[in-house]
Amino acid sequence: MADAEGRAAERWRVAVDRGVCIGSGMCVGAAPDGFRLDTARQSHPVATETEAGERVLAAAEGCPVEAITLTAADSGAAVFPPEE
Repeated sequence: MADAEGRAAERWRVAVDRGVCIGSGMCVGAAPDGFRLDTARQSHPVATETEAGERVLAAAEGCPVEAITLTAADSGAAVFPPEE
């Protein structure tokens, strides 16, 4: 998909560390189209790759245990949490 100027839209890889996730549901509240909770109340991204967007970033930033990681799909560079 391209933006209004014909450039390819940025895409992110989305991952949830299920060993860290506590099932708070904050991600689902911030990005209901991007995350689901399973029957064990563990978060899952709806898709492992998505268009970059404020809602997905807000979900990652709002996770109380930082279980969500976002990386640039093309380069693998960290989006969240940012590299220090």
